Amino acid sequence: MMNQNKWLVIPTPRPTARLVLLCFPFAGGSSHSFRGWAPILPPSVELRAVELPGHGTRLSEPLAEDIHELIEPIARGIVSNLEKPFAIFGHSMGALLGFEVALYLQNKLNKRAEHVFVSGHGAPGTPRHEPEIHHLPKPQFLAKIKEYNGTPKEALENKELMDLMFPILKADFKICETYVHKNSGLLNAPLTALGGIQDPSTPREDLEMWRSFTTQSFNIRLFPGDHFYLLRQKVNLLKAILTDISSHFNLANT
Repeated sequence: MMNQNKWLVIPTPRPTARLVLLCFPFAGGSSHSFRGWAPILPPSVELRAVELPGHGTRLSEPLAEDIHELIEPIARGIVSNLEKPFAIFGHSMGALLGFEVALYLQNKLNKRAEHVFVSGHGAPGTPRHEPEIHHLPKPQFLAKIKEYNGTPKEALENKELMDLMFPILKADFKICETYVHKNSGLLNAPLTALGGIQDPSTPREDLEMWRSFTTQSFNIRLFPGDHFYLLRQKVNLLKAILTDISSHFNLANT
C-alpha cells in the first residue's frame, strides 16, 4: 500500500494504468472501505481511495462537520496527482463529496472527470425520507445506525470500537444532514446514479433527480440489496462501473 499524499491511499499502485478511479467513502468509512476493490479491477485502472481527516490513516486529525470545509482541500490535495484521466465514485456521504469535488475540479482547476458515479444518495435538493439523527444521544444514535445494516453485529457489540466510531459517525451524519448544494454550474461529464433496490432512503425517483446535474449522458443502475448493497454486490458493481466508463473511454492497455 502506498500513500501518495495525506488525502489518498493507493492499495495497489499501477504506474501503467490508463485511468484513475477516485473513491469517496460513506459515513464512518475510510480508505479501508475499498480494500477489496483493487484486485477486481483490470490493470488499466488504478484505485485511489480518498482519506478524510479523522478517518483511517488520519484518525488523530480533527473531524469536519460541514461538507464545504472539505471540498476545496480535497480537490487541491489530490489535483497534483491527477496526471491521468480519472473517474469518481462515491457512496452515500461519498456521493455528495465526490460530486462536489468533481464540480470544483472542473470549474476551478480545469480537471474534468471522465465519469462520475453517485451511489446511495439522492440528488441535491431531494427531500429526506428519514428523520435527522446526528443530534441524538449516543444510545439512540447507534440504534439508528444499526438499522442501516452496514455495520457488522460484532462491531456494534464492541464497546471500545463504538466509543471510537461514535464521534466519527456523528460528524459524518451531520455533514450529510446539513448539506446544502452551493456550487453553480453543471457537471460536464457522464453521470451514473446507483442504488440498492431495497434501500428505502434512496428510491429510484431520488436517483433520477441526478439527471439535471449533468450536461452529458445519464444512467441509473440498481442492484439487489439495501443501502449497503455495495458490500454484497462488489463484483457486479465494479463490472457496471467499468462498463459505463468503457462506453466512452478505452480502458484497454496500450
